[in-house]
Amino acid sequence: MERMTTPVHAEQTQVEPLGSDVAAEDKPWQTVVWNDPVNLMSYVTYVFQKLFGYSRDHATKLMLDVHHKGKAIVSSGTKDKCEGDVARLHAAGLWATMEQTT
Repeated sequence: MERMTTPVHAEQTQVEPLGSDVAAEDKPWQTVVWNDPVNLMSYVTYVFQKLFGYSRDHATKLMLDVHHKGKAIVSSGTKDKCEGDVARLHAAGLWATMEQTT
């Protein structure tokens, strides 16, 4: 006959408050385009206009940020939206990543 024992200590797990998870999920994401040695500045401006519908002036400003600062934030929103934007930028031959705002 097997003998049953009762646990001496109940297992405890530390759970973060629900609010901290929700807050992290609510933070918007950003799409970042990085400078590269391949694409012409005129092409980068063209891609920003075609993919995001930006005016020529706004697309040029973003392209100049990429060129002079090394990167520019070209869109923001939900994680899914930014994932789609990164995929479209990759398909156009640009270097892009996404990051969650802090």
